[in-house]
Amino acid sequence: DVLPAQKLEGSLLKIYRHNDNSSKLFLAYRVCMTEEGHPWVSLVVQKTRLQISQDPSLNYEYLPTMGMKSFIQAALELLFGKHSQAIAEKRVGGVHTVGDSGAFQIGAQFLKMWRKNLKTVCIVSSQKEQYGLIFQDMGFKVYEYCIWNPKELCSDSSMFFNMMEHIPADSVLVIGNIIDCRFTKNQWTNMMSIIKSKHIFPFFDIPSQGLSTGDLEDDTRLLQHFMSLGFEFFCSQSLSKSFGIYGARIITSILCNPALFGEWKQSLKVVVENIMLIKEKVKEKLRLLGTPGSWNHITEQSGTHGYLGLNYQQVEFLTKKKHIYIPRNSRINFTCINSRNIDYITQSIHEAAVTPESQQQVN
Repeated sequence: DVLPAQKLEGSLLKIYRHNDNSSKLFLAYRVCMTEEGHPWVSLVVQKTRLQISQDPSLNYEYLPTMGMKSFIQAALELLFGKHSQAIAEKRVGGVHTVGDSGAFQIGAQFLKMWRKNLKTVCIVSSQKEQYGLIFQDMGFKVYEYCIWNPKELCSDSSMFFNMMEHIPADSVLVIGNIIDCRFTKNQWTNMMSIIKSKHIFPFFDIPSQGLSTGDLEDDTRLLQHFMSLGFEFFCSQSLSKSFGIYGARIITSILCNPALFGEWKQSLKVVVENIMLIKEKVKEKLRLLGTPGSWNHITEQSGTHGYLGLNYQQVEFLTKKKHIYIPRNSRINFTCINSRNIDYITQSIHEAAVTPESQQQVN
């Protein structure tokens, strides 16, 4: 059984649901949302689901202990490439489990049993609660780091490498989403050198491949580089957000069919383009309102989620005065913003930025 982990949206979503205000908005859903405010599902998924439902040869028996073999193989090829030498040499393996929490649970159990020298886990993630509790329950000492610099309004590589310099030897390094770490090639080389010298075990998370840049290979290029240099590591790979479905048979059918695979890739590009458009509109509306400060950081971030760059008082203002629910770190899901609510959201952000009671910065 997978132990429950505290989700980022958990308590906040509960408060939101108990609010009876008609203008309330929740901007922290984990999944990609549509213009209509519903969870996004790729069109090719709907077509494939219909085809599978009419297949008389379907087998509804229990899956093997390790999961659906064809799904695992297709998922590995998505991560490392269809013609990956590492896959051909059987240097890569996978387990089919429930959700990214399940993957981290299995990984933590494995490390606890087979790498007893690893006692400490250092987590670099924007969703720290999700991973931290899993490793804590397994008896690891957990340190959590966020590399978002609230003053510079960007992911700060110096914060990351300061952490790397002080990370204990024989630790597990969890990077919640490698796309958030936009480092140069030299910086990644430096990080690999530290990992090697300190005998650190990397544990990566790929929560939504293809939804960060629209390029499936670009989102996992770092993993392939680690693999080519002979590093051992774990990777939690979640495909539910990228497809909009929790169905291994459907996902496998799409990944193994060139025509369907091409349709799916195109659907990802459309979603990413829409996300970029939403961010541009938010930034432009804030500019037209004369909202203090620069909002370029909104469009400089990739993926469905990103930081608004608000302080704690401003977040409180949005929640209590405007009934807009976002996490304390102001990291929202930009796909929750659509044509019906964008004016209200940007006007509320403007008010939060200019209202005296929300001006005090967090120390």
